[in-house]
Amino acid sequence: MKHEFTASELPWRIVNDGVMGGLSKSQMQETAEGHALFTGTVSLENNGGFASTRTDVPDEASTGTRTIQIRVKGDGNRYSFRLNPKGPFGRVSYRAYFDTEAGKWQAFTLPVSDFTPTFRGRVLPDTPSLEGQTLEEMGILIADKQEGAFELVIDWIKMD
Repeated sequence: MKHEFTASELPWRIVNDGVMGGLSKSQMQETAEGHALFTGTVSLENNGGFASTRTDVPDEASTGTRTIQIRVKGDGNRYSFRLNPKGPFGRVSYRAYFDTEAGKWQAFTLPVSDFTPTFRGRVLPDTPSLEGQTLEEMGILIADKQEGAFELVIDWIKMD
């Protein structure tokens, strides 16, 4: 039961470190080629340091997902793909990293079993695995003191 989504067709929203007083800026827009383009600037000023974009997981892919595949053209930065489950652990963000090469299209396969539970950047060691949980939200985040401009083109996301 593979579900494939063209990234530009999903209703993305931006959440940056401004929620905590930071000054990072980002946006998500559609390219002329029909891809989603996540761009901006990460600022470490005012205890900032992250930019993210999020969207709801489509209903048909919210249960039974074992792997996430994503095709991107990056800028050499490290990004994390984020998943949030429904229910009592909904505020926990499960992450998996992917490292991009500047200007090169890459496809990444991220097993749900490898996602690490976090809350506000801190790893939560005693939190249940994401496997078997109903997924509510997915997103992409750039952080980890990667100050400066970034650009990530997202072609598609597959959930299997």
